[in-house]
Amino acid sequence: MSQPAATAPAAEPAAPPQDAPQPAPPPAPGAEQYPALDFANSLLTLPGGPLDLLGAPGPASAWLVEHGLAPAAGRVLEPCTVRLRLFRGAVRELLDARVAGRPAPPGALAAVNEALAAAPAVALLRWDAERGLHRSLPHPADRIADRAMARLAADAADLLTGPDAERLARCGGTPCSRFYVRTHAARHWCSTRCGDRVRAARAYARKRAAKEG
Repeated sequence: MSQPAATAPAAEPAAPPQDAPQPAPPPAPGAEQYPALDFANSLLTLPGGPLDLLGAPGPASAWLVEHGLAPAAGRVLEPCTVRLRLFRGAVRELLDARVAGRPAPPGALAAVNEALAAAPAVALLRWDAERGLHRSLPHPADRIADRAMARLAADAADLLTGPDAERLARCGGTPCSRFYVRTHAARHWCSTRCGDRVRAARAYARKRAAKEG
């Protein structure tokens, strides 16, 4: 009597390449209302390492277009991408100071005020035969970054001085460094994923302590 053929072991799924891009998490609470908050959070610290959504002209241009801060065909070059990242650092400094209850850093304040004054952030009234009267912001190719930063600066100022400023928080889920607007007082993380990671780490620590004890 013949023996049944041996079943081949199931192949393990291939590990993703080490240089595979990390997926960005969903926007933090409040980011839909405040583009400046999503802008500040475009520099992420993920478990697999850092992820900068403005790290190169291509991704930075795509981010601006996605957030309505540049026309569909708009593109920023490397010098403007560097300016955007520097400006993001100033916005993050102001958010961090507000969350911690510290005085606003003078340099960050100056950077935001300079951006506010560099280009109009208010949509102008326009008319054309197809759309009639409407409001829109011009996006000349050589000033996309200026206009984007002006609008982000105005939005950051509204967030930092408005009623939601009291609910600003920084995610407590290491290594995450995102800011968010609390939806309730007991919320300590910017996402369910961060909360689950913290709870899993605590459970692992308790089990390890119990075994060692």
